[in-house]
Amino acid sequence: MSMPRHHPDDQPLAADRVAAARDRLPDLEATERLTGVLGLLADPTRLRIVYALDVAEELCVGDLAIALGSSADSTGYALRVLRTAGLVSRRKEGRVAYYRLADGFPEPLRQHCLIQLIDLTR
Repeated sequence: MSMPRHHPDDQPLAADRVAAARDRLPDLEATERLTGVLGLLADPTRLRIVYALDVAEELCVGDLAIALGSSADSTGYALRVLRTAGLVSRRKEGRVAYYRLADGFPEPLRQHCLIQLIDLTR
C-alpha cells in the first residue's frame, strides 16, 4: 500500500499538526548554532572530556589525559576547542590550568540526554 504523494503547494493532510510543528521549529540561525555545538560534541575526545568533567567537576590537562587514556596534546587541543565554544571554563592556579564545564552547562544534557543517547545506540 503506497502513501499519497503531496506537492509542497498542496494542502497538508493534517493542517493542525503541520501548523504546530512549524510553530515549534527553532529559526534557522538557532538551528545552525545548535548543529555547531552538536558537531563539537561529535568528536570522541571532546565528548569524553564533557563526561569526565561532569563526574570529576574539575581537572588539569594532565589528569584529564590520564583519565581519558589520551595524550596531553590531544586533550589540550580538545579543551581549547571546547573553551573557545564556551562549553568549558578554565581557572589557573600558579602554572596549572584547571578545567570544568562552563557555568550554565545544561544539566538535562549531562544527566539525561547524553546518557540516553549512549543507551539508545547499544
